[in-house]
Amino acid sequence: APMHQDYSLNLDIIKTYGEFLKSNKVTGAFVNGSTGDFVSLSTNERKQLIETWSKNKTEDFFLTNHVGHNNLREAQELAAHSENLSDAICALPPSYFKPKTLDSLVFYCSEIAKCAPSIPFYYYHIPVLTGADFPMIDFMEMAIKRIPNFGGIKYSQYNPSDFTKCLDYDKGSKSILFGVDEKLVTSLPLGATGWVGSTYNHLAPLYYEIISSYHDGNIEKANDLQEKAQGFLPLT
Repeated sequence: APMHQDYSLNLDIIKTYGEFLKSNKVTGAFVNGSTGDFVSLSTNERKQLIETWSKNKTEDFFLTNHVGHNNLREAQELAAHSENLSDAICALPPSYFKPKTLDSLVFYCSEIAKCAPSIPFYYYHIPVLTGADFPMIDFMEMAIKRIPNFGGIKYSQYNPSDFTKCLDYDKGSKSILFGVDEKLVTSLPLGATGWVGSTYNHLAPLYYEIISSYHDGNIEKANDLQEKAQGFLPLT
């Protein structure tokens, strides 16, 4: 989320920022996510961000808005607001009163997804931060049956076995987006074809070179470039 020095939103820069992303061959923006500091923003600020992105987007640029919230009603409001502004919505689970069962998680997601029925709903899986750690293949089996507009998962955990099962489930009908920047090179032999991360915005050329080097058979170069990318990742 672009901000001024006083921490107010800098909405005027979004048009230029979007043009910068496209010049780096980034194919979309994930708005109001972790890197967008959504948890520190008000509902109104989150609405302003997606409204401004939508106003400045082009047809060939995919816009996903994260609408997850600890308050289900706030999440539903954000989802309904997004329907005519973004190409998809995505939601993290509640992280204070965490869902204790897979059924409760799918219920939470379905209640949000039905508020924007005309666009795909993605689940945002990042258990290291949310504490909601269920096998995503089990989640998919339930979500496909109970969420008509279920589009896939932003998969921000390194779990190769589960990730691959999700990729292949239902003949690969859903988008499983790999979300661990520091492990991108390891997602390639698993079959990943889409990525959402914290550093792709300003390092897209480097990551594209990792991908092309791997597919050209130059695994050593791909690994070396991945190691170089590590220096730009935030310390945890």
